[in-house]
Amino acid sequence: MSVSKSRAVPDIANELQLSKQLVNRGEFNGAIAKLEALFDQAPDDQDVLYLLAVSYRYGNDCPRALHLLERLLSLFPEYARGYQECGHCHLKQENTSEAVKAYEQAVALNPALLASWKNLGVLFRKLGEDESGKRCEKQSVNLSNLPPELLSVTSMIYEGKLYQAEHLCRAFVQKNRQHIEGMRLLAKIATELGILDDADFLLESCLEFAPDYVTARYDYSQVLLKRQRFQKSLEQAGLLLQSQPANPAFRLLYANAAVPVGDIDKALEYYDQLISEFSDNLQYHMLKGHALKTLGAQSSAVSAYRKATSAKPDHGDAYWSLANLKTYRFEADEIAQMIESERREETSLQDRYQLCFALGKSFEDTAEYARSFEYYERGNRLKKSQSDYSASKTESEFSRQQEICTDKFFADRATYGIEGRDPIFIVGLPRSGSTLLEQILASHPEIDGTIELPNILSLVQNLAGRYRKGEESLYPSVLQKLTSQQLEKMGQAYLDSTRVYRKGAIHFTDKMPNNFQHVGLIQLMFPRAKIIDARRHPMACCFSNFKQLFGEGQEFSYGLDDVGRYYKAYVGLMDHWNKVIPGKILRVRYEDVVADLDGQVHRLLDFLGLPFDSRCTEYHKNERAVHTPSAEQVRQPIFQVGVEQWKNFESQLGPLKESLGDALKY
Repeated sequence: MSVSKSRAVPDIANELQLSKQLVNRGEFNGAIAKLEALFDQAPDDQDVLYLLAVSYRYGNDCPRALHLLERLLSLFPEYARGYQECGHCHLKQENTSEAVKAYEQAVALNPALLASWKNLGVLFRKLGEDESGKRCEKQSVNLSNLPPELLSVTSMIYEGKLYQAEHLCRAFVQKNRQHIEGMRLLAKIATELGILDDADFLLESCLEFAPDYVTARYDYSQVLLKRQRFQKSLEQAGLLLQSQPANPAFRLLYANAAVPVGDIDKALEYYDQLISEFSDNLQYHMLKGHALKTLGAQSSAVSAYRKATSAKPDHGDAYWSLANLKTYRFEADEIAQMIESERREETSLQDRYQLCFALGKSFEDTAEYARSFEYYERGNRLKKSQSDYSASKTESEFSRQQEICTDKFFADRATYGIEGRDPIFIVGLPRSGSTLLEQILASHPEIDGTIELPNILSLVQNLAGRYRKGEESLYPSVLQKLTSQQLEKMGQAYLDSTRVYRKGAIHFTDKMPNNFQHVGLIQLMFPRAKIIDARRHPMACCFSNFKQLFGEGQEFSYGLDDVGRYYKAYVGLMDHWNKVIPGKILRVRYEDVVADLDGQVHRLLDFLGLPFDSRCTEYHKNERAVHTPSAEQVRQPIFQVGVEQWKNFESQLGPLKESLGDALKY
């Protein structure tokens, strides 16, 4: 999704508005003169580049317009309107094939660009491709039939202008309360903003009004999947599949929902069907590989990933997926191909940083540590360029928790919450050994292992309220206002919503590492629940995060200073929790588990009040599905090699040591 570059000149918005007025009046020479002056001051501004290119085209100077658009798209490669403008220029020059390419790229990035669909319909007909022409004409008719407000909303969504889209869409829905497409689009905006509860409610309401609206049901299933309400997502995907059994999108959706509920064989059946019908679609090979990895079928996963790399030599995700198996070793020709692909200017930013992380892992495996770090550092730098993470903001958020959740705060609420001791919360940083601890505990007959449950984070998001960037969240201040009855209701809702992941044991694990930030809320809901703090040596943990490319979230990990400050803030917050709710948290050090597995298993089970079971020390024999990057490692007996790997890079980790400061004491 494209987001406009911040303005380089204070009054540029006014100047741009005047330029647009000149274009609308057909005064192109005047617009060009004004915009060229703006370009001299702000040569990298998205709107200046775009509007100047438009003015050149209207002024019959398509070569200059295309030259400017080349610059625009090199800076903003996902800016759909830039590609549409390229299409207009090529069309004006009667370059049909290039116009088609540009328009197709435009609608791939923003399916709401009506002009691109209309022109594609005409051009495909001209080329004798009638079926493609019909498809584009149908899409243009669908868009033309939308109310103008919703057409604008749709386009805004794909351009990343979510708050403007929300304002316009909400106003439309308030005037047209049962307009199903308006409701669906409002749900889509909520999904993009991460407000999944709102999206869930809107889509459920939409389907009550129009149960046969398959687009809304498809969106609903996807939202449920994002919320990790996997069984319900699967049910919705099943309804879609019943209505259209041959629909590839519905089969894919069903397969994606089947994996997390454990029906991986059914998912693989559909992935194989899709691969046989659409062998060029690399996404299907990747998804099959991910499902096989979850199942523990490593050699088959490798085969799926390698098919993707064979078809697309710069497929960064496939190479990183191979590296992320942790036990895969790249061959010389694969390394050479990755190096070559990463160097090419044509390789996308995402493919580049994925390739960098894979190369970092491959050179680490061959003990070429300087070269390995070079790629890890480059991959992190490229990934961080897409993030607006602020270490200072995170530190401030952690401080607010400590200011509000004092020992008096908890003493005043000693009778709050419910008596349930079902959940065992495993918290800490990623790459701290939490998956190992979960695998150990899930091997006990009285504990169900689940997944990284999103329920606490979802509850926090609801408590935080709706706020925009720069505004302050209601959370954690809102904790002071919650009544005993409200917390009991929240606790019961948590137990009810997580029941689908359980198999009948007395206890279950909730291994969402980031829940360490919300121990206060957990204590208010479940005063008798046990919390395990998975701790690892700061240098080992931080560097392991630095060299891990996460699927989503964990934005703190893409810089040595950031990850060090985050670890230090985490230690400070955990120290606070131990002070204000003493005896509720057991700290388990990864290095101690490696050195004395039997002793630490006894310690863990004693803390939980459970009898010792030898299956916990043979955790690697547990065949449960594991969805984290450590999946392959926890299927092996305990090993020492990973404990001090960071020391191979110690000479490059000065910034990390400096940012950790006192937290280096372990």
